[in-house]
Amino acid sequence: MLGIKRLGLLAALVLVGLAPAAAAQAAAQPSTQDTQYLQAVHQVNLFEITAGNLAQQKGQNQQVKDLGKMFVTDHTQLDQTVQSTAQQLNVQLPSDPTADQQKVLDRLNNLSGAEFDKAWVTAQLAGHVQAIQATQTEISQGSEQSVVQIAQDALPVLQAHYDALVALAQTLGVPVPQTSGSGTPSPGGTGTESPAPGGTGTESPAPGGTGTESPAPGGTGTEAPAPGTTETPAPGQS
Repeated sequence: MLGIKRLGLLAALVLVGLAPAAAAQAAAQPSTQDTQYLQAVHQVNLFEITAGNLAQQKGQNQQVKDLGKMFVTDHTQLDQTVQSTAQQLNVQLPSDPTADQQKVLDRLNNLSGAEFDKAWVTAQLAGHVQAIQATQTEISQGSEQSVVQIAQDALPVLQAHYDALVALAQTLGVPVPQTSGSGTPSPGGTGTESPAPGGTGTESPAPGGTGTESPAPGGTGTEAPAPGTTETPAPGQS
């Protein structure tokens, strides 16, 4: 009987010892914001890699081809970190771009020559504006340091891509989204000035897709202003 009691006490002590570890593991789970940003930026990378390859294959303008190659390289490198971090945090990543992103890719696949170049730049401008906004939201609202670090590393890369796209858009006569005084894409600039290929805002390759597929980083509309709001006035507006 004494041996059985001792075994029972030992088992209880083991369970008590495991409880803090289990609690710590549960507490280490990333927030909704961090989880959704990892998923969204992964889909951005999937889209950019595919679109970049299309630019190299179908682009008529050499700058389109060159940017496509750069985007493939940069987003492949970024996605390696995203996948590694997601695995460490037990975050399940989607295997495909969003439905809206896929619509853009399908349309680009059916274009060629100068028409392809303009549509590609238009789609890239819209996508990068939204990716930059989502990344800025993660930097300001994220709680998991490893995910915030991804956003901090990604932001200058995305901004450099956007700046290169603006210069190319001006050369090709493609409308450019409005930007704030600091040069950062403004949330109010993409809805009417730079529509996605096909002329509808729903085809823009948003980082998180639609609300039913992959909620936008931040979880609520007030945390991550969607393109089309007026929270950041464009230059010249009061």
